Amino acid sequence: MPPPAALTAPDGTPISRFCFGTMQFGGKADAADARAMYGACRAAGINFFDTAHGYTEGQSEELLGQLAAPERDTLFIATKCAFPGGSGGAHITAQFDESRRRLGMEIVDLLYLHRWDDDVPLEETFEALAAMVESGRVRHIGVSNFSAWQTMKAARIAADFSLSIAMLQPMYNLVKRQAEVEILPMAQSEGFAVVPYSPLGGGLLTGKYGRGDGGRLVDDAMYKSRYGQDWMHEAATALGQIAAERGVSPITLAVAWVARNPAIAAPIISGRNADQLQPSLDALCFAMDDALYDRLTALTPTPPPATDRSEEA
Repeated sequence: MPPPAALTAPDGTPISRFCFGTMQFGGKADAADARAMYGACRAAGINFFDTAHGYTEGQSEELLGQLAAPERDTLFIATKCAFPGGSGGAHITAQFDESRRRLGMEIVDLLYLHRWDDDVPLEETFEALAAMVESGRVRHIGVSNFSAWQTMKAARIAADFSLSIAMLQPMYNLVKRQAEVEILPMAQSEGFAVVPYSPLGGGLLTGKYGRGDGGRLVDDAMYKSRYGQDWMHEAATALGQIAAERGVSPITLAVAWVARNPAIAAPIISGRNADQLQPSLDALCFAMDDALYDRLTALTPTPPPATDRSEEA
């Protein structure tokens, strides 16, 4: 779906159809790679950039801030607070002030709560967020990694402080489709923009693991567990075969499949360097028809509806 009209850069430019995530900046992507990827995104028309207080010990925010400074008003910049350390009011305020210092920005367009926090009342959290919005330091509020019920509970508490939740950031890709059960229908019903991360399934859908290459699914226990089921790897192999038929990268197909869902405002793409990023950028111009979308969707199980009355679906 098109981004909500209210979500624009400070100069009124609508947010782009894709978002670039800078989690690798200052980590696997050095300053030169960060500059090259930023330039490639801007050349492709992307003006929506995502970072977080917890990324690469602050280097992600610092590098993004340096790159964005010459054209700040034309960009939509999102960062996150509350992880690590939880969503206590004083804590998220201190984190956000540090994020602004790193970014070199007085105002951030969107501030996400990075994780749900069972230990802090939402009233305390949203009182702090309301102060940030009222002072003009934050333009919009979002939530990341929240379930549907957590989002709706947060939205109700936010309303008590005259706030609304503008954007959600769940995980969503061809082998991780849980968001289809409640998050995406809820977002369409309630008007939340959905900007999902990990459209490549932690690298699984790039095809590199089928070639025997290394990466997070081999080296990182969390990713190995998340994407360790055989059917996921079989789907990645089949995606690669379809991509070969079409003469495109499986990366392009994986990103275009996420973007094709009508509930998605902008998938978050990323990379370690400009060459690795390019197939994701190619998805901006890839025309995926209904037949191809259905064929790719059929590669993985469609999760049952929330009521689990699949015979009525």
